[in-house]
Amino acid sequence: MTETKEMWTIEELVELTEQVQTEEVEYSGKHVTVQWCELTEAEEPKMTVPDSEMSDEDKNAHYAKIAGKRVLAMINKANEKNPDGAFIDNDSWVKLPTTLRWKVANTVMKTETTKVDF
Repeated sequence: MTETKEMWTIEELVELTEQVQTEEVEYSGKHVTVQWCELTEAEEPKMTVPDSEMSDEDKNAHYAKIAGKRVLAMINKANEKNPDGAFIDNDSWVKLPTTLRWKVANTVMKTETTKVDF
């Protein structure tokens, strides 16, 4: 018996960059609704390569900062498309508990099993 794979079409993939996605994230016994959109390359935050002389700790911090900017860009894009669903914004993102930011980032980046430290 052969299993049939479900395949993406180009149209479906392109549509993802315009579609607002939402999901509830559980945090300390309550739920937070998060919305985001996939980004096109032009919308990605500009990434700089860390200096080769930096320590591994500083390089990791550099990449974590870039990842945080990417998640926030994805959230901001959805907020522009669906302002009524906006919950997290630039001002609130930096004030959220770090563990909640991890959960949100892992949900948005679809890396639920990988811990991303911002």
